[in-house]
Amino acid sequence: MELSKKMKRGYLLKNSIAFVCVVVSICCLFVVIISMLRIPEVPVESGAVGLYRAKKSGKLPESEKIIGRFGEMMMEMLPEDLAFTVFVPSQKAFERDLRLRMNDSMVGEKMNDTYAIVSRILGFSAVPRTLSSVTVPFDREVSYDSISGFTLYISKDTDGMLVVNRIRSERVDLRKGEIVVHVMDGVVMDAEFEQSVRADYNEEE
Repeated sequence: MELSKKMKRGYLLKNSIAFVCVVVSICCLFVVIISMLRIPEVPVESGAVGLYRAKKSGKLPESEKIIGRFGEMMMEMLPEDLAFTVFVPSQKAFERDLRLRMNDSMVGEKMNDTYAIVSRILGFSAVPRTLSSVTVPFDREVSYDSISGFTLYISKDTDGMLVVNRIRSERVDLRKGEIVVHVMDGVVMDAEFEQSVRADYNEEE
């Protein structure tokens, strides 16, 4: 009788150990899967934002500056520990669409004007939530209000690039802290601001 009880205890002990091992294995597997699905982090090097792209082409070189100085200015205006998604114009888009160029002579009033323009663009293009390309469906358009109240209409091309208010992205799913960054081949802005920019072009000409 006593031998039978000991055998039962031993059987229960072995089953308990096996159960714990299975649970620990499942938890470890879950942690590995979650860590693999995380959006890659943006390393910050010498004041510049180096970016990785989570796409088929693999990682970009750390030294490559993707968003440019004006994009960095936009990032510096947001707290890294809060969730935002920003559709940042590429350096080329800043120069082409807003005629902004960074040079050593940009000091004083001219620099203040540049900050004012960049902050307006941030208001149009930043959404107070995390929005990666994975969360945007292929088959329909989604809309979110930016921090200035401007509505962004977002869809996804077959190659995974996002399109925001008819402006296509060049890079997607980049990250700096809690901020998700998508680099756009154009400037997301409302019609009124766009008209004022064009009026400034005409005055300069």
